[in-house]
Amino acid sequence: MKITEHIQNAKGKTLFSFELIPPLKGQSIQGIYDAIDPLMEFKPPFIDVTTLREDYLYKEHENGLLEKLSYRKRPGTIAICAAIMNKYHVDTVPHLLCGGFTKDETENGLFDLQFLGIDNVLVLRGDARRGDASFIPTPNGHNYATDLLQQVVDMNNGVYLHEYNEDNLKTNFCVGIAGYPEKHFEAPNMKTDFKYLKQKIDMGAEFIVTQMFFDNQKYFDFVNNCRANGISVPIIPGLKPLANTKQLAGLAKTFHIDMPEDLCDAVAACKSEKEVKELGIEWTINQCKELIKFGVPVLHFYTMSNAGPTKRIAEAIF
Repeated sequence: MKITEHIQNAKGKTLFSFELIPPLKGQSIQGIYDAIDPLMEFKPPFIDVTTLREDYLYKEHENGLLEKLSYRKRPGTIAICAAIMNKYHVDTVPHLLCGGFTKDETENGLFDLQFLGIDNVLVLRGDARRGDASFIPTPNGHNYATDLLQQVVDMNNGVYLHEYNEDNLKTNFCVGIAGYPEKHFEAPNMKTDFKYLKQKIDMGAEFIVTQMFFDNQKYFDFVNNCRANGISVPIIPGLKPLANTKQLAGLAKTFHIDMPEDLCDAVAACKSEKEVKELGIEWTINQCKELIKFGVPVLHFYTMSNAGPTKRIAEAIF
C-alpha cells in the first residue's frame, strides 16, 4: 500500500513509523529484527530502510603504494526491505540515492522493487563520500535528486533508459522526498529551497519527510510556508531523541540544524550522561505531543536501529 493511502486510511489519526540502517557487511539481519520487534506493538504501517553510498578504503601493497578502492559498508537495502515485508507484513520504504549508483543500476533496482511488491521509495541525492569536500556524482549517475525523481516518474509512465514501447511495464511507485525545515545547507536561502521543493512536487513527488529538528516551530513554519507555496502533500516530521551531550554539537554540525537554547541549557544542567539521555527522551515526548495537536500525519523516528529510546517515547504517546 502507498504511504499516501496509509495516511488517508488513518482518517486524521497520527501514525507511527521509523527508519532503520542496514547492518555492516558481514553482520546478520537479526540485528534489524531486534530493532523492529520492540516497536511492532505500536503498529507501524511502514518502515524506512536507508541506503548508504560507497566510501573509499586504501589497500597497501608490498611496494608501499596505496590502492584506492570503492567499498560499500552497509549493502542490502532491497533485500532487507523484502525480508521485513515477509516477516512482519508491513510496507517498507527503501531510500534511493544519486550517489553511488549509475542510472542503469537504479533502473534495475526499481524493477527489483516492483517485482517484490514494494510500492514506495524515498528519493534523495545522498551525502558526499567521507573525505570529499562536496557531493561528487557517480559516473553515468544522477547529479541531483530531481534527476533521480524524473527517472522514477519516467518508469511510472513506462519510459525506460534505453527503450520505449507501449507494452512496457509501468511501475507504480509512490515517491517521497526530503524536506528541510531549517533549509538545505547548500541552498543560498529558504526561497530557493522552496523553489526546488515545489519543483519536485510538480514532477510527481507525493509526500515529504523532514530532516530532524528539535524546535517544533521550525516545522510549523516549514509546513505553513509549504502550504503558502502551493505544496499540499503530507509532510511527515522526522524526529530523533538526543542521546548524549556530544550530539548537541555533533547533530548540529552533521545535519546543519539549530539546537534550541532551552535544550542546551537543560543539557548543561545534567549531572550525568544518563540524565542527558532521559532529558532527550522527555524532550522528544513533548515534541510529539505538540506535533499531534498540530495534526501531523505521521511521527517518524530516526532510530539508527536502536529501538530503546523510540520505544520509550512511543509508550508515552500511542
